[in-house]
Amino acid sequence: MKQGRLIGIGVGPGPAGLIPVAALAALREADVVYLPRASSSEVSVARQCLAGLELDESRFREIEFEMNPERSALSRHYGALAEQLAAELKTGLNVAYLTIGDSMTYSTYGYLLAALREMLPELQTQTFPGVTSFAATASALSWPLGEGKERILILPCPDDMEALRADIESHDLIVLMKIGKRLPEVLALLNQMGIAQLCAFARRIGLPGEVLCADVSQLSTDASGYLATMLIRKTARERRHS
Repeated sequence: MKQGRLIGIGVGPGPAGLIPVAALAALREADVVYLPRASSSEVSVARQCLAGLELDESRFREIEFEMNPERSALSRHYGALAEQLAAELKTGLNVAYLTIGDSMTYSTYGYLLAALREMLPELQTQTFPGVTSFAATASALSWPLGEGKERILILPCPDDMEALRADIESHDLIVLMKIGKRLPEVLALLNQMGIAQLCAFARRIGLPGEVLCADVSQLSTDASGYLATMLIRKTARERRHS
């Protein structure tokens, strides 16, 4: 029996419809569609991002994804998930796996893909690029992400604020992801550096609980959570028009 194909698709983040036309066509042709849902949530954000696209939901399989930072727990979780998808692929079904944002940028899809390639060495895959959280944040706030020769660093938020200070001082722009409970410390640092008014923050763009802030000196320390991104600018934008 011919083995099925794995299709990686990024949706969102946020408003329904943020999906490439080619990816939508592949999604409509897939036999099975896996939609991740955070174990702490009752609703799959990926499903919300598909609203209004007139897809056959009988093909949907909602699965919990693990947010445990412990490496061994992640390894077990994605090993088990890969076995589940491998069983479908072995029967010849084409399986789509959805992620929030871009499938290859800080995405758990990478763990799953690596596990499946070990289990099924001949597996055919196709991954479509999606909209990253920082691109969605920049667009939602009309906040240019890099002009001229500005240097940008994409960074998971460190625990050590002095390490973050060093990163900010050595780059023009910082895309700060995975902020979580460290938001109060980050805001304190930016205010201390005198640049908070130059920085932007977004959470759950286009979804219930949306937060959009173009000046984080005005941002509440309670604003963080899942699907949050901060854009940090070290100096004010250069005036480039005459």
